[in-house]
Amino acid sequence: MKKKLLSALLVAALAASVLAGCAKEETGSSESDKKEETRLTKVTLNEVAHSIFYAPMYVAVEEDYFKDEGIDLELVTGFGADKTMTAVLSGQADIGFMGSESSIYTYNEGAKDYVVNFAQLTQRAGNFLVSREPIEDFSWEDLKGKTVLGGRKGGMPEMVFEYILKQNDIDPEKDVMINQNIDFGSTAAAFSGGQGDFTVEFEPGATTLEAAGKGYVVASLGKESGYVPYTAFSAKKSYLEEHPDLIQSFTDALQKGMDYVNTHTPEEIAKVIQPQFKENDLETITTIVSRYYEQKTWKEDLIFNQDSFELLQDILEDAGELDSRTPYEDLVTTEFAKKAAK
Repeated sequence: MKKKLLSALLVAALAASVLAGCAKEETGSSESDKKEETRLTKVTLNEVAHSIFYAPMYVAVEEDYFKDEGIDLELVTGFGADKTMTAVLSGQADIGFMGSESSIYTYNEGAKDYVVNFAQLTQRAGNFLVSREPIEDFSWEDLKGKTVLGGRKGGMPEMVFEYILKQNDIDPEKDVMINQNIDFGSTAAAFSGGQGDFTVEFEPGATTLEAAGKGYVVASLGKESGYVPYTAFSAKKSYLEEHPDLIQSFTDALQKGMDYVNTHTPEEIAKVIQPQFKENDLETITTIVSRYYEQKTWKEDLIFNQDSFELLQDILEDAGELDSRTPYEDLVTTEFAKKAAK
C-alpha cells in the first residue's frame, strides 16, 4: 500500500514538475514574443488602393519580410492619391504608396517639406478597358462617339488613358465622352448599373465584371502605354533624412517581395497573397496575377530611373496637368533602392 502511495506521489510530483516546466516555457515564450514586438519599429504605410496590382508588397507582408527587417507594418488604405498624400503630409502615415504625379503636384504647390519618391513598384499601368459588349477585333476607333468611365481628372488612370487615345489619333475631348465624375473605386458598380459604354478598371473590378457577364476586357492599358512609373513609395524629405536606416530596411523588405514575384509562378504568388483578398477565390486571384505577370507589370528592382520620371512628366504635360516640370533630383532618390538591389 505504501509503495502504491509512494508511486502515486512520485507520478503526481513528476506531473506537477512537467506542468510547471510547460507553464514556465509558455511564459518564457510569451515574454520572448513581447520582446520581439518591442524590438520591431512601427511604420504606418498608407496605400492608394488595395489591389492585386501591388502583389510584391503583399508578398512582403505575408512572408514576414518586413518583420525580418525589424518593421511592424501597419497598412492603411487611403482610397485615392489625394487622401494618401494628405496622410503623409499631416504625419498620419510615415510612408505613402501612390502615383508619383502626386509628389509633383505637391512640390509645384510650394510645399517646403515635400514628398520624395524612393522606390518604384510598378512599371506599367494596371488597368484594363472593359466593354459592355464583346468585341472580337477591338480597335481604339471603336471608342469614337462612345461614353467611357475614365476616373478622376488628373489621376494616373485617366491621364494614361488619354495618353493612349492620343497615341492612336483619337481626340479625348472631341471623339470620346469621358466621364470623370466617378471615383475610380466606384466605376465598376456604376458600369454594372448601366452607365457608360466602356469603363477603365483596375483588378479585381475588370475580372469581376467579366465573371458577372456585365463586361468584357478588350484591352490592357499597361500593354498599350508601354513602361510608365505608375506607383511608387514616398515619404517626406524630413522623414527620409531622420530615418535612413528604417527606410533602407523597408526597401530591403520590398525588394524581397519583388524577387519573389519574379522567381515564382502566378499560382504560387496567388496562394501567398490570398489572405489579403479574402473576398476573392484563389482561381480569380490567379487569373488576375497572370494578367499582370504576362505584361511584365513589376520591375526586377525598385530603382526609379530618370527616363521614367521624365515620361511621367510628359504624360502630365500632355494632359494639361503640369504648369512647370520638376527636377528629378529633388523628387527622386535611388540611394535605398540601389542598395536593396545588391
